[in-house]
Amino acid sequence: MSKNSVRNAFYAQSGGVSAVINASACGVIETALRSRRIGKVYAGRDGIVGALTEDLIDVGRESRATIRALKYTPAGAFGSARFKLKGIDQNRAEYERLMEVFRAHDIGYFFYNGGNDSMDTALKVSQLGAALGFPITCVGVPKTVDNDLPHTDCCPGFGSVAKYVAVSTREAALDVASMARTSTRVFVLEVMGRHAGWIAAASGLAGKSPAEAPHMILFPEVPFEQQRFLEQVHAAVESHGYCVIVVSEGAAYADGKFLADAGARDAFGHTQLGGVAPVVANMVREAHGYKYHWAVADYLQRAARHIASKVDVEQAYAVGRAAVQLALQGVNAVMPIIVRRAHRPYRWSIGHVPLAEVANKEKKLPSEYIREDGFGITAACRRYLEPLIAGEAYPPYRDGLPDYVRIKGVPVRRKLKDEFKL
Repeated sequence: MSKNSVRNAFYAQSGGVSAVINASACGVIETALRSRRIGKVYAGRDGIVGALTEDLIDVGRESRATIRALKYTPAGAFGSARFKLKGIDQNRAEYERLMEVFRAHDIGYFFYNGGNDSMDTALKVSQLGAALGFPITCVGVPKTVDNDLPHTDCCPGFGSVAKYVAVSTREAALDVASMARTSTRVFVLEVMGRHAGWIAAASGLAGKSPAEAPHMILFPEVPFEQQRFLEQVHAAVESHGYCVIVVSEGAAYADGKFLADAGARDAFGHTQLGGVAPVVANMVREAHGYKYHWAVADYLQRAARHIASKVDVEQAYAVGRAAVQLALQGVNAVMPIIVRRAHRPYRWSIGHVPLAEVANKEKKLPSEYIREDGFGITAACRRYLEPLIAGEAYPPYRDGLPDYVRIKGVPVRRKLKDEFKL
């Protein structure tokens, strides 16, 4: 593809959404619309599913104000999907369909906003495009609240979830402490994190001394030992009058079995987890008889744009903008990354790595970030986390509620005769 040729661009959101994924969309779209080398800008309705079914949205039909407002609107404005394309050898038809749609709409740039699995898809599309003689520049846009993409200092979406979890832990702990003498003694908060305990670790920012919550954090990286856990709960209640526990959904026994294994699989083939908070709370009740409450942060933690981290919003926009800039420079099959330049004050810049180095790879919480007893975070972890939750970027409010936007979603006229069945 000539550097001077004008081609259309396609953007899609993938997997679980976040409070700032639309900020990345804003970065991609605003930068693409300003470029003279990009013609139309399209988005997939419901992610890659929109590409397969030729259900495209003409982003150019949205007002500039709406695109700008995406920066403070949570969730996936264009729709996302948990739909993993299999390997080319296993299902070549899906990839050929993508290329067919891209060819029909003269799409020369593909920006895929997602996590590990999504980077693998973008890589395969770039490889197949070259093999079929239809050059397409594929750039991944990092997104995952789990913070488990390698090479990048952090993942857009994580900082805001980390802020929400730390704030919620601190606030709930004050509630429990005020009632513990005659009521609830143990509170369990379940947070996301299947294999990596970054979000659980963020709860550790809520307190700085052993007396302050959370008194215990259960990480996926630390094998769960029931008896040792129950002894620690008892010790916390005896010392402080109450115990706040934050548990990652991926907490597991030494043999790898999740505490909350529901016996099913999700759309990506991952074990479907059935809720670890009530499992842990029930263990405490049976062992000690303490009155307890539990809560699951679930979608609330990743949708909480009202308390997003300013740093996270800025980084999400920056990687979206950088993705387009890289593509226009002719750089293919890469993902922009956040590079930490300094801790205090926090300074960062944007770099990039080949998609092959991040596709299907996972970055877990390092051992030096986990306290020696396995139930808390270290000073090094705190130094890493604190800058990522810094600053507030409140959305505008109307009638007491955040004033979020919805796109019109004007469809692009279909050009292919055959329909694709998922």
